[in-house]
Amino acid sequence: MKENFFRSMTWLHTWVGLLVCWILLLVFFAGTMSYYRHEISLWTKPEIHQAVMQPYQHQQLQAQINQGQSYLANHASDAKDWHIEFAYERRPYLSFGWQDQPEEGQRRGKFHEHIITADGTDVVTEVRESRGGHFFYRLHFDLHYMPAKVARWIVGFCTLFMLLAIISGIVIHKRIFKDFFSFRPGKGSRSWLDGHNVSSVLALPYHLMITYTGLITLMMMYMPWGVVTAFDGDSRAYRAELNPQRVSVKPAGTGAQLITLSQLLPQVHSVWGDTPIKRIAVRYPGDANSRVSFYRNTGQAVTDQRTPLVFDGVSGEMLSAAKLPSSGARQTHDTLMALHTARFAEPILRLLFFICGLMGCAMIATGSLLWAIKIRQKQQKRLQLGDKPSFGLRLVEGLNLTFIAGLPLATSAFFYANRLLPEVMPARAQWEINCFFITLALVGLIACINRSRRCWQLLFSVAAIALLAIPLLNVLTSGQGIIDNFVSAQWILLGFDSLCVLMGSLLGLIGYKLRAPKVNQARRTRRTSMPPRGQIAHVAKLEE
Repeated sequence: MKENFFRSMTWLHTWVGLLVCWILLLVFFAGTMSYYRHEISLWTKPEIHQAVMQPYQHQQLQAQINQGQSYLANHASDAKDWHIEFAYERRPYLSFGWQDQPEEGQRRGKFHEHIITADGTDVVTEVRESRGGHFFYRLHFDLHYMPAKVARWIVGFCTLFMLLAIISGIVIHKRIFKDFFSFRPGKGSRSWLDGHNVSSVLALPYHLMITYTGLITLMMMYMPWGVVTAFDGDSRAYRAELNPQRVSVKPAGTGAQLITLSQLLPQVHSVWGDTPIKRIAVRYPGDANSRVSFYRNTGQAVTDQRTPLVFDGVSGEMLSAAKLPSSGARQTHDTLMALHTARFAEPILRLLFFICGLMGCAMIATGSLLWAIKIRQKQQKRLQLGDKPSFGLRLVEGLNLTFIAGLPLATSAFFYANRLLPEVMPARAQWEINCFFITLALVGLIACINRSRRCWQLLFSVAAIALLAIPLLNVLTSGQGIIDNFVSAQWILLGFDSLCVLMGSLLGLIGYKLRAPKVNQARRTRRTSMPPRGQIAHVAKLEE
């Protein structure tokens, strides 16, 4: 504790925010990208950019179900699971998929997905392997190259630190409303502090919400003692009571005829009405214990529950009416989960979430930069005498360069790898991810050698050029450009290219600003070297 409460909170805000800021920046950046994970996944599959896009068609629902069941029976009769995925706003195509039986030593079998053309007459079977936007979604809480449980503990620890940093930042903010409107460019560390304050205060409700709900998503992992006490450590019994529809059923091992799936539609409509159906999943098709689950499109409802209607796959008897017992705790948890995932968000609200996520990245980045500037100011006298920067300063500045300038560049490398790697390359999806981390590691290597202003400008400029060229890359590798997508009303693809251009322009502006002070300094030097105007006029008069 310091000499007073304010200084104690200032110390707490500084250290809990900065000790884990680079992991937080990675998590925040990946989480912000995951708001558009379905759109990114669609862009990473150029094979389906033409002739497959279609809206949800309620009138064709029965025909599509019959077509899907017939197709899967002919192509995947021995599969473990069947899936019929219907078109919806963020995934505008119809597909039939199945999961093979897992081989010995495997937990899950290989998943196959075939996409149906818009006219229903053809099937796209060869689509490049890619994790797409799901990579960013998993990255923001599972990280990568490590066990998921370990990664989630790390992310949870860092998230708790961020929540403490936000709360202590509110406490020490004496001028929180004034700083909302204050930004003074060109003032050195004062400008970085203003940028940190503006990005923090402007999206403060979002920062509080996304951090707290991030902890809620895995609260049973971080605080399991209630479940352990109530269920005597039996986590399976807890999950069975929490969600009876997800209780696993083992195959009977005896064959049985699967019911015609479209015959279940009247029962589905009696419960859900005309609510669009998102997916049909068949567990153990052709087995006496087969189960058929219907999932609905919750649309813009603020809920994260995906409770299905479950039927017996042989008799067609409804086993679950998808009506869970309601309680205040359940509804509160569901609402908080929905706020974090933002699956309910329509396009404008989703864009607002995305912008707030970028502000969160700016808040973390400016805080870490401000820390580096203060460390360098403390060592300024030593540096002027020719001493080398301390290891701590080199480490902080190197990590800042690696993550702040490296993440946009690594993301663009991921997109380029998606289009330039061979389509039949083994472990192709993993190599796209490897390209992301290889680029990040290369930036880190550069940061070990050079952390100058020129290096920052160069990296931002390269990232800007790479993102600005994404629409050109799309044209060359898919045949669909911005104009084609506009004419054919492919708003998702058009929005992706437009967002890349916008972000590339923003990075280009940052790169330009990094070189602008040098020009201004030269101009100021010329002005200070010139004599006063009165002296110039006096000299001119003498010459006359």
